[in-house]
Amino acid sequence: MIKKHIITCTVIISLLVMAKVFAYNMPQAAKNLSKEEKTTTKDTTVTPIEKPLSLMARLSFAEETLPLGDPKVERKMKKILAQFNFDNLQTNRLHRKAAEWFPVIEPILAAYGIPEDFKYVPLVESGLKSGVSPKGAAGFWQFMPATARTYGLKVNSKVDERKNLRKSTIAAAKYIKELYGIFDSWTLVAAAYNVGDGHMRRQIDKQNQDNYFKMKLNHETGGYVYKLISMKEIVEDPVRHGYIAPRGLLAVNEGNTQSSIN
Repeated sequence: MIKKHIITCTVIISLLVMAKVFAYNMPQAAKNLSKEEKTTTKDTTVTPIEKPLSLMARLSFAEETLPLGDPKVERKMKKILAQFNFDNLQTNRLHRKAAEWFPVIEPILAAYGIPEDFKYVPLVESGLKSGVSPKGAAGFWQFMPATARTYGLKVNSKVDERKNLRKSTIAAAKYIKELYGIFDSWTLVAAAYNVGDGHMRRQIDKQNQDNYFKMKLNHETGGYVYKLISMKEIVEDPVRHGYIAPRGLLAVNEGNTQSSIN
């Protein structure tokens, strides 16, 4: 009888010990599982935050970018870009002209294989001015009379096709394409358009340098590509530069196209 009681007590004690061990391990397992779930959830939901591109990194002309990390280039770019913001110009004329001219210019440049960024040349050349320059250049693309005639435009006492947007753009596309055959760089082409191919070739040979941004050029030519990039920037991202109502400005009014465009 005593032996039977001892056996019974032993079984009960063993069950109690097992229950206590099981009860202790259950919270630990649940706790570990919870940690694993949290870690898994955290690992799958965390995504890297992409930093926005700096101003210099996103600016370019005809897919040729500015040299990054050059403080002189950066200062010059910011200075010229600031000249075209609304605070300085106090006019929306450039956006109105872009809306009017670009539909004519873009398909012509594309037909001749010219990068679309060259559509900003007329805005820089004649967007804020009109008439004939002191040197005799005139029209949307500011052709000199001899250059205009070379590329098929009539310039005489009765007719001046430099003032016809379509015809002068065709002439400009021919000239720009020819310049690219010489320089094989769109930034150098733009600079040569401003100063002349002969002068540009001499400077390249003299400086033994064919990177526009590293060359030492006269004040106007040295800032010319920067002006084109600035014009591109304010037209494509007007709000950033203080132009409050770009949609209204960029809408082309039907029937409001000048006769010189046709």
